[in-house]
Amino acid sequence: MTWEITIEGNVIKVMIEGRLVAAAVPGLRDDLNGQITGGANVLFDLGKMVHIDSSGLGLLVQILQKVKAGGGKMILAALQPAPKIVFDITKVSRVFEIVPTVADAHF
Repeated sequence: MTWEITIEGNVIKVMIEGRLVAAAVPGLRDDLNGQITGGANVLFDLGKMVHIDSSGLGLLVQILQKVKAGGGKMILAALQPAPKIVFDITKVSRVFEIVPTVADAHF
């Protein structure tokens, strides 16, 4: 898995490519922890994410909690069909704001 983090104004944009699984979680968590401060908004571009496991879901929930605690907002964009099944089965899709495309994300 690879990821790219860019900052556009007060939005931290995280593009994930590949599989968000246990092996990748510590590196992504470390990269994001220093970036997310009070009031930060986070946009995950998941258009190239092909799989997610429970560790990946756990990381997204942790980040959501940190963002909300700081008064920010987090949006998941372009969730693909295979990972969407995992979100739906676990009912975690109810927790996140999920939009069809990155362009549909509004902060």
